[in-house]
Amino acid sequence: MSSRRYVRGWGALSFAVGAVLVGTAAQSPQSGPDARPAAGPSATAVVSVDGCAAGGLCSAPRHTLALGGGPVLTARPFTLDPRASGPVELALRSPGVFADVTVTDHRGRRVAGAPSADGSRWTSAAPLPAGSRFAARLVVERADPAGPLRHVARLDFRTVAASAGARLTVAFGPDDGGTYGVGQPVTAELSHPVPADAPEARRVVERALDVRTEPHVEGSWYWVDSATLHYRPRHYWHARTTVRVRSGLEGAWITGGLYGGRSKPLTFTTGARIEAVTDIAAHEMTVFRDGRPLRTLPVTTGKAGYRTRGGTKVVLGKEPMVRMRGDSIGIARDSSDFYDLKVRWATRVTWSGEYLHAAPWSLDAQGSENVSHGCTGMSTEDAAWLFGTVREGDLVRVVNGYGEPMTPFGNGFGDWNLNWPEWRRGSAFGPGALDTGAARPRSATAATVLRPAL
Repeated sequence: MSSRRYVRGWGALSFAVGAVLVGTAAQSPQSGPDARPAAGPSATAVVSVDGCAAGGLCSAPRHTLALGGGPVLTARPFTLDPRASGPVELALRSPGVFADVTVTDHRGRRVAGAPSADGSRWTSAAPLPAGSRFAARLVVERADPAGPLRHVARLDFRTVAASAGARLTVAFGPDDGGTYGVGQPVTAELSHPVPADAPEARRVVERALDVRTEPHVEGSWYWVDSATLHYRPRHYWHARTTVRVRSGLEGAWITGGLYGGRSKPLTFTTGARIEAVTDIAAHEMTVFRDGRPLRTLPVTTGKAGYRTRGGTKVVLGKEPMVRMRGDSIGIARDSSDFYDLKVRWATRVTWSGEYLHAAPWSLDAQGSENVSHGCTGMSTEDAAWLFGTVREGDLVRVVNGYGEPMTPFGNGFGDWNLNWPEWRRGSAFGPGALDTGAARPRSATAATVLRPAL
């Protein structure tokens, strides 16, 4: 079939995806309650491929389903190869705008998507899963001297079932249903790695990891490694935010024989904004709630050779009693620096063993001298109070210090030590990423109905 063939009539519609379109669809005009007669004779819909050889893949394939004829056009189902490199796009190829677009799957669930600014296109928020059927109700309007012409079209299509093979699933963190601090990142652990040299596969995965918040925030994913992503807002979460995370990968083709599997969604909330700021030079920690100081505590931090890391950390957990040993951080047993202590009210901020904890043995140094092996020590009373005040995800900032900066990843959640441009560069859609023209991921949108201004 020639890609140069066009159907007479104004109602030409294109269906653009990143894969080969298989099959054709025939339309029969019907009457709709809001429809007016269309100009031109009725015609049979045809499928054409613009910009690539029919039946083959290309860098930016565009598949055109041309609709012409009566005001209501119903297609027999046609089939899409699920190995799509991007979302599905419905696009008008002649004058007019989409007044309304609703796409549903075979269970009647709406497919999330968004309109273009000019009303000429509608793009799904993610690639469509394999082995599913879909129906699109399209209301198209065109200006006319006698008044706007409205045409209603129904487009039925399906995706080929996924082949047998591996399924990529996602385990989200933190734990579902909890309340966390405003510094808590969302984590996504993939069951199969997606390497950096497969950028299109990474875009498929990232686009399908949907984060929605109330209230809305600007946020982005960061590829920590080939099997781990973190998501954080541009700024800290708002206090008392609801965060909902889900994977839309089920049935989606990712790369090779790898398809997405079913993953458990995640919902959590944030509490008040709690921030503990340790000024090493002043030997004190001030704890804030929602920007107001609660208490200032005298502390001691890391001495020379064991300086406390600077920057922003996130509370990882709390242990009412923990045994701390010098050999856990490489101190030999025969060294004068070796220690073996049972420590109370320990708030963890790194996986390697940095805590905020009770240190009754250093009371004389607290507020005046740094004598610890890297932890932040305080009185037993103050440590118990801090332990009861903070929760996982709360912020711990260390300023005016002498130690190395907290690393972004690998030893806790140092995500906030990257500025926003640096964070965005970790996204598969970040600055410098190859632009394929696919829809960008949205953190908090659910636009499925198009109502452009005429």
